[in-house]
Amino acid sequence: MTTTPHRAAGADSGTAGLARAFAEYVPSIEARDVVTVRPRYGLVIDGAEREAREGRVFATTEPATGAHLADVAEAGDGDVDDAVAAARRAYEGGWRDLPGRARAKYLFRIARLLQDRSREFAVLESIDGGKPIRESRDIDVPLAAAHLFHHAGWADKLEYAVPGMSARPLGVVGQIIPWNFPLLMAAWKIAPALACGNTVVLKPAETTPLTALLLAELIAEADLPPGVVNVVTGPGTTGAALAAHPGVDKVAFTGSTGVGKAILRALAGTGTRLTLELGGKGANIVFDDAALDQVVEGIVDGIFFNQGHVCCAGSRLLVQEGVAGELLDRLRRRIELLRVGDPLDKNTDVGAINSSAQLERIRGFVEGAAAEGCRIDQPARAIPSEGLFFPPTIVSGLGGSEAIAREEVFGPVLAVQTFRTEAEAVAKANATAYGLSAGIWTEKGSRILWTSQRLRAGVVWANCFNQFDPASPFGGVRESGFGREGGRQGLAEYLSLAPVGA
Repeated sequence: MTTTPHRAAGADSGTAGLARAFAEYVPSIEARDVVTVRPRYGLVIDGAEREAREGRVFATTEPATGAHLADVAEAGDGDVDDAVAAARRAYEGGWRDLPGRARAKYLFRIARLLQDRSREFAVLESIDGGKPIRESRDIDVPLAAAHLFHHAGWADKLEYAVPGMSARPLGVVGQIIPWNFPLLMAAWKIAPALACGNTVVLKPAETTPLTALLLAELIAEADLPPGVVNVVTGPGTTGAALAAHPGVDKVAFTGSTGVGKAILRALAGTGTRLTLELGGKGANIVFDDAALDQVVEGIVDGIFFNQGHVCCAGSRLLVQEGVAGELLDRLRRRIELLRVGDPLDKNTDVGAINSSAQLERIRGFVEGAAAEGCRIDQPARAIPSEGLFFPPTIVSGLGGSEAIAREEVFGPVLAVQTFRTEAEAVAKANATAYGLSAGIWTEKGSRILWTSQRLRAGVVWANCFNQFDPASPFGGVRESGFGREGGRQGLAEYLSLAPVGA
């Protein structure tokens, strides 16, 4: 079926002016020549690039155009065995015994090299993943470098990370990262593991492997010992082989709740340490005393950033009835101004959806909501006819039982409900199996404290959304996973702890 979306309030009188403004807009395209995409990439094991044992490859494509980018080696069980063995040799051969200050120098070196080549990484991230270049350039790459710098600073201070405990590395860590933040998630996971003295086998998502492989080149340039960081590329079967490998001492997974549950079942009773950062259905709660101009921008950032491909996205808007009409009118006008298009255009607000499968999933949720009688609001202007694009969408008139109100869409779709009292807001916010993030918008500090203490979410933002810092722990509860990444709590996840003197 197809939906016939409503247009923003005042669209009939203002659409012509908007159309003229967008027709006159001049694109500012980031040059691609800073990046060389090789036709074929191999696995990175024991400090060297090599083909997969069985010679299999898979293709990675550009979401904005559908063009083929490169063929990438598909690791099988034997390749995973080799990578884990290489990581074990590096761990036992000196990395675990290296003084913290020496490990810190390596991490500092990687961070500085990443900054030196920041434009190259940003452009490749946008080409391979579809996110707008201004997000890759201004958020992903700087935050990846910040995680490396932050954990470099901790490498020689681990005895202070968990007071009263002696800290030792775990060993070989298997890390599986998603396609929504390929570079940031790689740095997010590699940095604390190396700072604590572990070695790594990293498995990036099959739709976005290129920045992880470029990071492996940069790590080699930083002269890390062979085998300290290994990269095995491939589909879900590669990740499953890594997660279940008996030579891995810890698994760190970021991805879907379904896969996280499968990993938990596979590791039950094995003694392998595990952290899971899974899906979310974050509630963004707006009270009637909130500053609506600020709220509108926070909501837009919370759900349309990275095309909504964010596990902690504010995908559910809960707004107090007294201001619901005005806020929704403002949001409907605001999405008319969001530019959907070429990720390499510096003026693009919403880039390409990562894959055709994800695009169909998003469409299915929106069409299902329309069939259930919900109101669908989308911008008046057309989206690009080629490539994988979906317009920013507001779904209102929800009762709460609809699939789009309960399940993770992972796209640029905002589901709106109203509430009357603080208690009702908390009840609706907690009416989900997830528990990763939430936002609260109000001028009253007492209301922030009262509400946040009752929300079942790992991260709660107040009068902002999607704010991250390497020193702040991040993670969820319930079906959003367990364990923390970032901060001292995230360091502890990569350490074996015992009382001092034990």
